Amino acid sequence: MPEPTMSQTDVVISGVKKMLSTRRLSPGDRLPVERDLAAELGVSRGSLREGIRALSTVGILETRQGAGTFVTKLEPAALLSAMEFWVGLQDGERASQVHTVRRALETEAAAAAASCITEDQLKAAAAILDRAGKAIHGQPTDHNAALQSDMDFHHLIASASGNHVLAALIDTVSTRTLRDRLWRSLHDSDGLLATHREHLGILEALERHDVDRARTRMANHLYAVEDYVGLIPTEALGDEAPEHNGPTTLT
Repeated sequence: MPEPTMSQTDVVISGVKKMLSTRRLSPGDRLPVERDLAAELGVSRGSLREGIRALSTVGILETRQGAGTFVTKLEPAALLSAMEFWVGLQDGERASQVHTVRRALETEAAAAAASCITEDQLKAAAAILDRAGKAIHGQPTDHNAALQSDMDFHHLIASASGNHVLAALIDTVSTRTLRDRLWRSLHDSDGLLATHREHLGILEALERHDVDRARTRMANHLYAVEDYVGLIPTEALGDEAPEHNGPTTLT
């Protein structure tokens, strides 16, 4: 069976990808001028522009007015933005699958962090959980502060793993948990207390640099979150959630 013919736009995308993979182009480099690049790839200038627009949409290229088209820094977080958008649309069984992927990533991040987390990062994590405790036990409970502490704690662990790609993937697959976790924060005080205890257990494992314990405690923590999220009625995930300005990684 003959292979399907590539569209001219796909030819452009494939050509730029080859230039990047062979190191002919590197992050920050300027692409050849339009006329020369179109001739090299064997496409029309209109198709070249379509391909460049497609690559710009996913964060590979950027066009600067009057300067030309450049390769971006190719940062994982920027390149995963389209996937983050997709993750935020998932519900039902697919949302459950996203949680499963997130658990796999975060347990390994916790294990990696246990082996290389610094004293400064441990102090920062302890300070975050101290803020969380005050927010949870306050009268009344400060749900916004508790939620922000929750996000900050998970974000710190992902960063402390030392793996920028892993941290970016965690941020990407955690967006679906945002409204779920916000609803729990607003309505379930017992859930907040349980989460705080689990966070303290994870911190203890990190302080001991115990890789297996950190992995296990994070996994158990996220299994509990998955069980809880499955019980939240869809209609409850509406507009009650407070605004937040921090990272999107949540419990």
